[in-house]
Amino acid sequence: MALNDVQKTKLIEKAAEELKNLKEIAPPAWAPFVKTGMSKERPPVRKDWWHVRAAAVLAKLDKLGPVGVSKLRKKYGSRKNKGHKPSHVYKGSANIIRKILQQLEKAGLAKQVEKGIRKGRVITPKGLSLLGKVSNALTPKNG
Repeated sequence: MALNDVQKTKLIEKAAEELKNLKEIAPPAWAPFVKTGMSKERPPVRKDWWHVRAAAVLAKLDKLGPVGVSKLRKKYGSRKNKGHKPSHVYKGSANIIRKILQQLEKAGLAKQVEKGIRKGRVITPKGLSLLGKVSNALTPKNG
């Protein structure tokens, strides 16, 4: 089954479970205390948010092709509520995304490439097979 046939939230949740088994993907010591962007007021509530974000970044690498930290910051940014003032959109945390990309590279799930004028990180065959294995586990067997 193709990755597009599976619901993305289920795919990311299951992929996060698979990433927990890899020793290269581990949250740093400061992860429980940090906000995920300027627009957030508090740190994430989930204990395994690092693995979920890593799985989501891996899925974005598959979808967007060569992508860098700046574009992923825009994807994980959000709107900040400023009370009576107009709200403003802020980018997500670059440090978190950078560290996750470095960990995915160390695990062999992503690599840096240059395609013409575009450069950034792409998913490797190992990362694609991990997402494929997860999507096959999520698809119901017919017959």
